[in-house]
Amino acid sequence: MTATSQRTLIFTLLAALMAATRINHFAPIPDASWAVFFAGGFYLSKSTRWAFPVLMALAVLIDYAVITRSGQSFWSAYCVSAAYWCLVPAYFAMWAGGMWLRRRDVANDLRSLGLLAASLVVATCVCQLISQGSFYWVSASVSSPSFAGWWQNYVQWLFPYMQTAAMYVGGIALVHAVATSLSRGRALAAH
Repeated sequence: MTATSQRTLIFTLLAALMAATRINHFAPIPDASWAVFFAGGFYLSKSTRWAFPVLMALAVLIDYAVITRSGQSFWSAYCVSAAYWCLVPAYFAMWAGGMWLRRRDVANDLRSLGLLAASLVVATCVCQLISQGSFYWVSASVSSPSFAGWWQNYVQWLFPYMQTAAMYVGGIALVHAVATSLSRGRALAAH
């Protein structure tokens, strides 16, 4: 498989995962968007110029379809305000976490698992800071914002988002480890 076809396959799988889970944002199957952007940064770092904007546009398109299909106007939906556009830097924080990890010499070992965990935690904390912080301070949804209220809200939602991102990234990492081991095994057998 060529590098281009591999990137295309990975992009397609990530886009499909985001589409399949973002459509029902609060359904029993949690939204994989944060993990998709993290994995995108790792696997598609050389294609950031096109891959990140296309995934971002897909996220907005899915939101638009879900909101308008429910009979609401996109611009009057609860979660859409001027803060909605802060999802771009928030999701790029996840992407940057994946890119940072990609630049490390990762392998199927405990050191790499530690790097994965650290980069995912930091990226998720920053993503939550930007997305939740902008919604809390910029949208009209919070009647009397305060630092204490913002902090309580940040902490309340951080763990569920961290848990969801870790669940999906853990699954992706497991598939990556198995695929890498199988690929190395085939390469050794060929020699």
